[in-house]
Amino acid sequence: MEQIQHRHVQVRGVKLHVAEIGSGPKVVLFLHGFPEIWYTWRHQMVAVANKGHRAIAIDFRGYGLSEQPAEPEKATFKDLIDDVVALLDSLSIDKAVLVGKDFGAFPAYVIPALHPQRVSGMITVGVPFMQPDASPVQFHLLPKGFYMSRLKEPGRAEADFGRFDVKTVIRNIYILFSGSELQVAADDQEIMDLVDTATPLPPWFSEEDLAAYASLYEKSGLHFPLQIPYRSRRSSEDYHLTDPKISAPSLLIMEGTHFVQEQFPEQVNQLITSFLDKHGI
Repeated sequence: MEQIQHRHVQVRGVKLHVAEIGSGPKVVLFLHGFPEIWYTWRHQMVAVANKGHRAIAIDFRGYGLSEQPAEPEKATFKDLIDDVVALLDSLSIDKAVLVGKDFGAFPAYVIPALHPQRVSGMITVGVPFMQPDASPVQFHLLPKGFYMSRLKEPGRAEADFGRFDVKTVIRNIYILFSGSELQVAADDQEIMDLVDTATPLPPWFSEEDLAAYASLYEKSGLHFPLQIPYRSRRSSEDYHLTDPKISAPSLLIMEGTHFVQEQFPEQVNQLITSFLDKHGI
């Protein structure tokens, strides 16, 4: 991990934290989800760099070591998409393979539709391609205490998380979402109350990993990460896409838990590098 280099790049009014390893014309850009940061891709970055690629992972605006936008409540998914394209411009990268998971999958499959000339391939983890207007979750079919419904409610998650330090919040999230159970709170519970304090971290996520996450979230806090993805608008009107199509080679990885790339790094690394090799990208 010590070979991964770090810097900040000015993009659309904010400084984005950029982690990078490897060199060469073939670029793989990793886009994290919630509640993650660049660090979630640490295993995959090293793997693709060892295969001769330039591996880049960012903290989205408002996350980790990237700057907060001036008006976080007005931020939308379009900001993330525009940030990625502007970052490619700033780094003089003509084309890249985009790898996204969770909400990071959304820019990973919208950018190839909007800017096909900038994308040589697309990999999404846990989220298939869908129309920009489509919701990945049918909330009306789920219990009212479903965790995403709680996180969408302004102020509620902030109050819930605010009872604990950042390290405890991240620990609890990793424990909660490392299994297959649907996380639903009762009327007299908050999401953090669902965690048994005696439950250890999953074996593939160390105290060192937890400390790395916590140190970065201590800077950014969790307010903006609740805005995007949970409370921001996502509309095809923002992108002028009427019938989006992707022509670049694509791969969907669906296995494991929410943190599959950390839980099964060898398997995910193999899927990614085999895809890159197959298509020569």
